[in-house]
Amino acid sequence: MNKFINVLLIFVGILILFYTIIVAFDAPINFLRTSGSQLPYRTETFMVMGLLLLVINLRRSVRRWMGLRIVNQLEKFKWNAVMSTQRVNRVVLYTLMEAVVMGFFGIALYVISNEAWMPMIGLLFGSVDNIIFTIFGASKQKFRVGLTSKALVVADRDVTVIYFTGLRKISSQQQTLYFDFIKDLQLSFPTNCIKTDEQPAFFDALKSTIDEKKVFFSSKLVASNEDY
Repeated sequence: MNKFINVLLIFVGILILFYTIIVAFDAPINFLRTSGSQLPYRTETFMVMGLLLLVINLRRSVRRWMGLRIVNQLEKFKWNAVMSTQRVNRVVLYTLMEAVVMGFFGIALYVISNEAWMPMIGLLFGSVDNIIFTIFGASKQKFRVGLTSKALVVADRDVTVIYFTGLRKISSQQQTLYFDFIKDLQLSFPTNCIKTDEQPAFFDALKSTIDEKKVFFSSKLVASNEDY
């Protein structure tokens, strides 16, 4: 989900940058027989673009905060643990990098043309939200992995929920679990986001949750569990 949102933000951002440059430098638009400064509805166009950025960032923000809230309701989980330090450090790095890029890009748009104030607001909202979310999640140990009777939930800079309905096979390769479902659907889960000393408890909880008569556990998964 987070990758999709980032790709969408980049795509919309490039369109806005292109439009902003045309307006700011009064670039000729031959097929419309006009130039950037003469384009109609410039204010409305910047407003729509800015609102689009704001909605995209707001949607991601709501999803992140809701995921954090759900995974920290410990009484609803059979097993629940704080993410590994390695994973948290990576989350902090990537999320703060996103914040810096969005903040810089938003300010750059406004510097190019002060008519781009609404896109700047949309990007600055995402930047500030990223910073607050990262500081809160990391400092309060809110980034967690949880297991219920119905799903595996991972909440950090993105929210991943792997439901067990239709599950047919669980296999392991290096530091990744693969969940194979009916209709050839496969989802993956990085086990290195769980602390090493918590992994035996996680595998035990997972095996006790899944009906082994309906779901096949690969021999590698069993072996890796016994090695801990």
